[in-house]
Amino acid sequence: MAANPLVINSRITIAAWEMTEQFVLAGGPGGQNVNKVSTAVQLFYDIANSPSLTDRVKENAIRLAGRKVSKDGVLMIEANRSRSQERNREEARERLKELILEAAKPPPPPRRATKPTKGSVERRLKAKSGRSEVKKMRGKPSGD
Repeated sequence: MAANPLVINSRITIAAWEMTEQFVLAGGPGGQNVNKVSTAVQLFYDIANSPSLTDRVKENAIRLAGRKVSKDGVLMIEANRSRSQERNREEARERLKELILEAAKPPPPPRRATKPTKGSVERRLKAKSGRSEVKKMRGKPSGD
C-alpha cells in the first residue's frame, strides 16, 4: 500500500488505499546491490473501480494506458531506472499523475465546417484549367 495520497490537481486526489506498491528485483547496473535489494517498483492502481475519477477520465486513462491496463481495469506502472527504491517510487507516482492529468484534459472544441473563399475557388479552377491546357499540348498535333 502506498504511503501518502497522490494529489493530481485541485479536483482529483487519489487516496493511499487505492494504490498498491510492490518492490521487485531490478536488473541493470548496481553491482551486488541489484542482487540483494528489491529496488524496482510496481505500482498497481484499479482505474476501473476508482471512486476518485469520473467516468470520462477513467475511459480516457484506460485508452491512454493501452497495454499497461489488465482486462480487469488495473493499471500497472513499473519504475526501475534508479538504484534507489524511494526514487523509483516517486517516478512511478509521477507517471501515474501525468497519465491522469492527460486523461483529465477537456475534449477539444468541435470542428466548425467552413466554406472556401470565392478567391480560392477561382484560383483552384484557374489552376485546373491551366493544367488541362498543358496536358492537351502533350498530345499529337492535329493534321490541319
